Formats: sequence, structure tokens, C-alpha cells
Amino acid sequence: MTAPQRSPRIAVPLPAPDRGTSPFTGYTRKHWEASADGLLHALQPYASPALAQYRLPGRTGYAGALCDGLEGYARSFMLAAFRIAGAKGCDAAGSNAISRLIARYAAGLEAGTDPGHPEHWPPITDRSQAMVEAASIAIALHETRPWLWDHLDERVRYNTAAWLGGFVGATANDSNWRLFQVVVEEFLASIGAPYDRAEIDAGLARLDDWYRGDGWYSDGNGQKFDYYNAMALHLYPALWARIAGPRADTGLVAVHRERLRTFISTHQYFFGSDGAPVHQGRSLTYRYAIAAPLWVAALADANPLPAGRTRRLASGALRHFADRGVPGEDGLLSLGWYRPYLPATQAYSGPASPYWASKAFVGLLLDPDDPVWTSVEEPGPVDESDAVLSLAPPGWLVQSTAADGIVRLVNHGSDRQPPPPAALGESPHYTRFAYSSATAPQTPQDEAPLVPDNHIWADAGVGTETRRKRIHPLYCREGMAASWHSSPVLQEHADAVIRTVSVVHGPWEMRVHRVQAESAVTIHESGWAVADDEAVPAGESGDGWVLARRADGLTSVLCGLLGWDSEGHHAEAGVVRGQDLNAYGYHSALPLLSTPAGQGERVLVTLVVLTRDPAIRHDAQALHLRARAEITQHQEVVLTFPDGTSRQLTDDAVPGT
Repeated sequence: MTAPQRSPRIAVPLPAPDRGTSPFTGYTRKHWEASADGLLHALQPYASPALAQYRLPGRTGYAGALCDGLEGYARSFMLAAFRIAGAKGCDAAGSNAISRLIARYAAGLEAGTDPGHPEHWPPITDRSQAMVEAASIAIALHETRPWLWDHLDERVRYNTAAWLGGFVGATANDSNWRLFQVVVEEFLASIGAPYDRAEIDAGLARLDDWYRGDGWYSDGNGQKFDYYNAMALHLYPALWARIAGPRADTGLVAVHRERLRTFISTHQYFFGSDGAPVHQGRSLTYRYAIAAPLWVAALADANPLPAGRTRRLASGALRHFADRGVPGEDGLLSLGWYRPYLPATQAYSGPASPYWASKAFVGLLLDPDDPVWTSVEEPGPVDESDAVLSLAPPGWLVQSTAADGIVRLVNHGSDRQPPPPAALGESPHYTRFAYSSATAPQTPQDEAPLVPDNHIWADAGVGTETRRKRIHPLYCREGMAASWHSSPVLQEHADAVIRTVSVVHGPWEMRVHRVQAESAVTIHESGWAVADDEAVPAGESGDGWVLARRADGLTSVLCGLLGWDSEGHHAEAGVVRGQDLNAYGYHSALPLLSTPAGQGERVLVTLVVLTRDPAIRHDAQALHLRARAEITQHQEVVLTFPDGTSRQLTDDAVPGT
């Protein structure tokens, strides 16, 4: 079946903002319910005749169109399930919306699990995409059991159990996929269907292998830290416990609960004052799914936050995207961040992939009279004060400023590389030095060459240069983090090795680099990329400093403080502009500094700034003059920030070769 043409959007109106109980966002439970209704309503024209698939327009995912259709059913079924269960299966007065949802997804289940039906779903086989979607279906069936599963014909229940049963004995990818097997087989256990308890236990035990402490898991072996920690590795254990009920190991549930509690205590810092999450990692097209663990912590009695703060953060994320045109005019979630933008996605993402945003609606499982829905919103961390967190497991510094509401993530630990010697290519969503709630990394279309943002590299002038593919973490403590990376800059010469220490204070980051290159190389360093759909960002530069500024005042500044000039030759400073390279806007620009060519070991110090604060952004030259860096006779580096605060780094804090 060819997907229907997009129809004009028939909006499900949102209620008026409620500033009494929600002074920050204006959103209440009614806004979440209306948002869910709107998303589900807009999908109807894309349903297959028997309702077993939703065939949305857009790029086909790597698993093929049949799996894309299943994905549309499964991920929207999870959203429908949270809506149905949140309403206790009952229609509001004068409406039959909940009844229609139940009938709609029951009909799709009947067709999709019937092996003889033209719309039957692909089987669950080793490492197949159907494994991912089966988990959403199992969760949805559990949460709607009194209103859907318990009323199905026995033949449909048999076919459903048989389809889900493809998971038993199958091999899942050794990542968060192991938890898909856990929740599916636990659901099979709950309905008396065949399952393997050893596979459930092994999947849960694998979590312990990936746990790095302080609430952080790697998504499989290696340094794979991203939002999957939030929307998978903490989410599924909590949902598994709901399915398992009295069968669950209470000790294990308690361990997961405390890890979730610890994680939420820092996850709350990843949201800007405008509700924007920090833009880092893969599967960002799931957007406000990042808010799911905030609700799940309340569901699992693991919430360290005031109830009003939970809703302020989660509703802030939902409203952030709604205010920026998400979903689009057709009511659909596109492959992108705000606008459709494929470079912000991965090859596995099909047209319905964004509907894992459904996870954010898990809060509807909480009763309407739960404090997270009835308490007055309380400010989030960035609303109240500046903060710096040193997160040692992922190797991140999280730096937020109340004056402009921006959250910045300085990265010295996450690269998504498998353990050596295996290696993947560079990923701009993992290997940059920094990410934020106000910017996205430059991501080229079709792997076109580009100047990377938030990066330092050595260039030998022959078309080869360093790239920060594998990050080697050194430490993360007390507002400082360090790592090193290397890569050949000349095919016949030795690697260039770059060791970097980041020190953060207020809105500022100082980067201290030790660069060792046997060949004559030019060193380039770039700052934050700012992007805008409407206007080309402005640029200014001077002796040793450069800035790029968006029309609304968001400003990226780079100041070379030490080592950028040599033997009478001055560093070059300029603004690099691009088009259609950034998820935040069509026009983008970033500041760039370049040294004269040289070789041997060099120490360079750079001030890196991203700010909306008018007290800071208007005079980059003054920033450059007030900030200083020097090396003492004892080879210690002394950094002075623009506000006069100094930090002295001992030799062991700035590792040499």
C-alpha cells in the first residue's frame, strides 16, 4: 500500500496555559493528554486497512518498509496505552475517544499477529528490528491488560503469544536490546506463555556489567554514554518490575530503584531554562523521550526531586518542542530535531522512529491526583543558580548558568567506540569537546567535508588531519576533566597526540592543550556552532579572538590566550559559515583559530564561551584582555578567568607526553 498524501493538520487543541499550578510552563496533565491525542489522531490517515501498520512518509529505515510499518504501530501503541491506562479505560463525558483507541489497537494486533493475514508482522529473529518493537507492544499490552488483552479473542491471544515468543532462545544485540528480551519474556510469563527465566535473568545481570557508578550505564561495552541511559537502561528495568509484579526479585528491584534515584539527581541538570535538553548522542529524534525517567522515578518510588520540579522539567521539554513547531503542520513527528533534518538521525531510523517520543507520556500512568500532577511547579536547577557537576563515569562536566538558562556539557569520556582494537568512524554527536541545550554539532549531509565545531586538530596541509575518534579519559573531578586523542596527520609519519584539560567556571571553559607532533603542522581549534533558520549569524574577529553571534544574541566566542602565536607570526582568526549543516537552523557559523605551522610539543590555552548573557557577549575583545594564561617556572599552568578568578594547574593535572 502506498502511503496516503499528507493531509492538512486537524489539530487537537491544547487547553489554555495554567499559570496558577504551572507558573513556569503553563502545562498540566490536560496538556499532556491533549498532546497525546493530537499525535494519535494525526497518524490515522497513514494506517493500513487492517490497522496493523502505520506507513508514514519519509526515508525508509535500514530494516525495510515492513518493519517501518510495524514500528509505527508499536511505538504509537505504547503512547495509546499510556493514554488508555491513564484514563482507567474510561471515556470522558460525551466522548468515546478511549474506546476507539482500544478498538483500533486491538484490531491491529489481531491482523499483525495472524501469520496468514496480508498485514502480518515480520517474525522476531536474531538481532531483528522486530525485537525492538516487540518490547513496546509487550509494555502496552501489560499496561492496558484490563481493557484490551483480557477482552481479546482466544485466537488473537494465542497468535500474539506465538509472535512474541520468537524472542525465546533468540539472540539480541548486546546493548539496551537485552532489556527488550527481558520485558517481552516477562510479559509472556505473566500470561502463562512459554518463556525462559534464565534469559530474563541474564539480561538483567548484563546491566551490572555496564554499570559505571553514580547512576550511569554504558550502552554496552565501551564508553557509550548518552540519553539511552535515561530512556532505556533506567526505563526498562522499572517497567519490567511493573510487569513482573510479585515474581520480581525485590532485592534487584531495590538496586535498580536506588540507581535511578541517583541518576535523576543529576539528570535534572540536563534541561535548559527554556526546556531544551542538551543535544548530545544518538536517537535525538525521540526528542522529549529524554523526560521519561523523570516520571518513571515517581512511578518507581525513586524520585529525589520535589514533585513540582518533576513536572516543570518534563513539561518544559514537551513545551519546548511544541513552541518550535513539533509536531509539524501535519501533526506528525519528523526525522529531525525541530525541522526535518536527517543528519541528526541514524540509518536505523525510519519514518515512525520518532514515535519513541511516546516514552515521555509514561507519566500518564500516575494518578491524576498524584503530587507530580497537583503540586505547583517548582524551579529547575538552572532557574535558580549556576552549577558545575563533575560526572566521572561518563567523563563529563555539566555547566549551567542562570543568567541565560543554558546548560553546557564538556565531554572527555563518551565516544561510542567499541573496546579496542575494533573502531568506528568519528561521530559528531559523541566526539566533540562540548554540547549544549542551545546548540547542535555541525553534521554534514552525505558525509560532506566540513569544519567541525568544538574541536582541535593538527593539519599537515596534505589533506590529512587528526580527528577525535577514540577518546582516552584521564580524569574528571572538581570542575576539571582531561583526555587525550591521537591520529595520523601524515601517512608516512607518526601520530599527532593531543592531550586536553578543560576547566570550567561560571559560563566559561578554559581548554589547555599539549600537542605533540613530529611533523610540521598547523593547529586549528573551533568553538560552538550557532545556527538560525532565518538569518546568517554575524561574525567579528580581532587579535587572538573571534566570535559568531545569532540574531537573538546567542554568542560563541573563542580567545587564544597562550601558544597561538610563534616567532613573530600571529594566529589567524575567522568565522566559518555553512548552510544546512545544523539541526538548530539552516544557517550556521562557528569561530575558528589557527596557529602558524610548527612541530614538537606545544602548549595552547583557549577560552571558549557560549552565552546569551548581554553582560558577557557584547565585548569579546574585553573577554580576551581580562582572561589570561601563563606557565610558571615550575611548569604549572595558571588560568585567570574574565571575572578575575584564578585556577592553578599542577603538572600532573596537565599531563605531558
